[in-house]
Amino acid sequence: MGRRRSGTTAAQLLGWLEELPEFEERETWGHPTFRVRGRMFGTIDAEGTRTTLKAAPEEQQALIAHDPETYSYPAYVGKHGWVSVELARADPEQVHELAVEAWRRTAPKRVVAAYDAAQV
Repeated sequence: MGRRRSGTTAAQLLGWLEELPEFEERETWGHPTFRVRGRMFGTIDAEGTRTTLKAAPEEQQALIAHDPETYSYPAYVGKHGWVSVELARADPEQVHELAVEAWRRTAPKRVVAAYDAAQV
């Protein structure tokens, strides 16, 4: 049997997001939402145990097929490719990548280009 992953915490997720240009956390519908220039790319439940992130439909399907106990189809936005993530079960590197990609899908191209240039 394989070794259990350590999981991801809400604090880790928020730390990664706070490093992204123009990131904003705004409470909507009774829980935090993640935005860039007012456009939402993610949420986290009030308990900080599950996040929902904007993803490509193909990526959503692959994640759910690979690990349905960690990744699931969220209500309302699932039909648009978003994916829910059970943070305690999720690999931190995977969540970090999903969060940055969700931000990239939402941020203006110039903001993404400036971020990419600063990463080199």
